Amino acid sequence: MKKTLILTQEDIKNLVSMHDVISVIEKAFRAYGEKTARMPAKIYLDLPEYNGDFRAMPAYVGSLKSCGMKWVCVYPLNKRFKLPAVMAQIILNDPRNAYPLAILEATHLTNMRTGAAGAVAAKYLAKKNSKLVSLVGCGVQAGFQLLALCEIFKIERVKIWGRSPGEMRDFIKRVKKTGLSITSYGKISECVKDADIICTTTPSRKPLVKLEWIKSGVHINAIGADAPGKEELDPEILKRAKIIVDDCTQALHSGEINVPLRRGIISDKNILSNLGEIVAGRKKMRREKGDITVFDSTGLAIQDIAIASFVYKAALRKNKGFWIKFV
Repeated sequence: MKKTLILTQEDIKNLVSMHDVISVIEKAFRAYGEKTARMPAKIYLDLPEYNGDFRAMPAYVGSLKSCGMKWVCVYPLNKRFKLPAVMAQIILNDPRNAYPLAILEATHLTNMRTGAAGAVAAKYLAKKNSKLVSLVGCGVQAGFQLLALCEIFKIERVKIWGRSPGEMRDFIKRVKKTGLSITSYGKISECVKDADIICTTTPSRKPLVKLEWIKSGVHINAIGADAPGKEELDPEILKRAKIIVDDCTQALHSGEINVPLRRGIISDKNILSNLGEIVAGRKKMRREKGDITVFDSTGLAIQDIAIASFVYKAALRKNKGFWIKFV
């Protein structure tokens, strides 16, 4: 008799570490670069009357023999309901017969895999001796970006900017276990000055980081722009930078490049590669000393299915979760 495994957020937190997730996400990018994974672009269901949207994200990862779909929302004003701005669920299926193997609460997994994607990008694109990280935005994802980067680099200093002093104080409390030296700034220009790596994680619809504020050689993880109309970077940065996307179709539609592209400020010729091609060794990333690199992250369904497969197998080994019978 077939059954489906249900995994809660608490189950998942006890089954996977950031170190695990980074390894899984790097392999997912490699599979995408080697074209052993299939992933249509995410589908958006916009609900402006509720100040939010849903995204359907299906994928198949051949190397894992896993397929499924993530159903994820972005509701920026959810704090008023005491709910996360991002909530998600993943259905993991057996590709041989389509049976639902597991249903996973995926809010925490989404945060972790997004942070891990930033770390993988920085591993391949940032200077190897990067020590100073600047975070523009102090929400939940900023913390995951920092935790993931600490797995790859020997971070010595962290500079942060948030919408309010209280938001910055709360962020410092949340990440105090890292033991890092963290300084908050009232101006973004001061926050990003001299940074080796900048992570932007805001829902902004106008550029926040200007070219004249950043140093040559910096790497930027542009995380916040994940829907049409969103942008966090001065288009002059994109005109000068080597741009690497997670997926070209998604980035053109809803990534950091979507607004300047529609306005004709840049074109798709400004895109150097997708990250999977670089991880798989199909395209070489030659970083010169003064190069600015930008990773345009929109979030990939292959990441979700890869980490869901890892968690499902770990849950089977450790006897976590509970079973239900659907069919």
